[in-house]
Amino acid sequence: MSDTVVNTSVITADKLPRNTEIKHFDVVISGGGLSGSLMALSLSSLKKTDGSPITIAIVEAHSLHQDDSNQSREQLNNPSLFDDRVLALSHASVDYLKSLNVWPSLSRYAQPINDIHISDRGYYGKARINAKTHNVSALGYVIEMSKIGAALHQTLAEHQQTSNNKNMTWFCPDVIESITWHRDSVNIVLGSSVVLTASLLIGCDGAQSICRKSANIAVEEEAYEQSALITNVATQLPHNNIAYERFTEHGPIAMLPLVKLPSESSRCSLVWTLTPEQADKIKNISDDAFKRELETSFGRWLGEITQVGKRDIYPLSLVRAQEQMHHRMVLIGNASHTIHPIAGQGFNLGLRDVQALSSRVAQSLAQSSDIGSMAALSEYAQQRKKDHDHIITLTDSLVTLFSNQLPPLVAGRNIALKVLNYVPTIKNAFVNKTMGY
Repeated sequence: MSDTVVNTSVITADKLPRNTEIKHFDVVISGGGLSGSLMALSLSSLKKTDGSPITIAIVEAHSLHQDDSNQSREQLNNPSLFDDRVLALSHASVDYLKSLNVWPSLSRYAQPINDIHISDRGYYGKARINAKTHNVSALGYVIEMSKIGAALHQTLAEHQQTSNNKNMTWFCPDVIESITWHRDSVNIVLGSSVVLTASLLIGCDGAQSICRKSANIAVEEEAYEQSALITNVATQLPHNNIAYERFTEHGPIAMLPLVKLPSESSRCSLVWTLTPEQADKIKNISDDAFKRELETSFGRWLGEITQVGKRDIYPLSLVRAQEQMHHRMVLIGNASHTIHPIAGQGFNLGLRDVQALSSRVAQSLAQSSDIGSMAALSEYAQQRKKDHDHIITLTDSLVTLFSNQLPPLVAGRNIALKVLNYVPTIKNAFVNKTMGY
């Protein structure tokens, strides 16, 4: 843990401006995006030993365009909070969303991945992974981030409407101005001048986390000197539920199958990793020139590229907090780790953070113990370290191996793809890891 001194004083009325409102919650969640909403939903049904539900506050900077008690399905899909990038959900992630009753409203937007084709452009190395071979109906699913966010908010609203205890409160739009840590609580001053006190603060506030910065938790950062160019494309041939990972001399190309729209024959999400200079150049060329560039690099697996959507660029780097916890505080998802999209594991890793922390809080409640105690949070952090290390090592190694044209690495990765394709024990271990098990 960082060497921040824990203040043993308490907030009292005489230390605050007149008319300051002080509210206590068991848990305060910083951030109401994907991780924050998922965290709130995971905790929403937990109860103390006396049968009362835990109380949860969610602080979110973006407006939800609604009051907390009257959320509608249309208002939940807020583009300012969730963008239209896609996520590849692992098999285990979908199972967890099913357990939270989120999946019924998501399934029609989710495109199953039945096969994964991995290849190295211009070389012999390739690997094929099939869902049936691994006894699952799908290896994973591809879905727009905005759809997941809308479903999470909708499920949260339904929980509030059907629950006898209104145990969740949104402070939105609002921001955290300052955080002070005390022996028995963490105190949060909001931009609205409301003061929240809690037993546990959960930082779900992204790569620029105010929680992490306030606790002076340092980060390890490594710039990959790459950018991800992201867009949706329509293709001449149907994708047939195949996800393609195509390694090229300029960087990997991921072509992920999307749910078909009425006006299109087949639709995919493209994640094209390039140098920053190449990404800027290709982003700004005409649609026809872009189609030709993509067809040349990706190949004719899906025939011609018939349509191209809006192109966006995201710089890529590995960012990892040196500590996952602080006194009465935990970092979740991108506040803790931001990784390369090469294996599509970023959101899935954060979801497992949520799942593990929710389980740890439930254990503490069942034992009538402090949910924000150092012992409980240390146990959580130790439990998650192994998974973090494995996934970060996997993605980092793939970036090094498949974004380099040095002859020894080219030969090595092609041998590795052959081994992955033909050695069942290695393939099973790899597939289980990418499916979230």
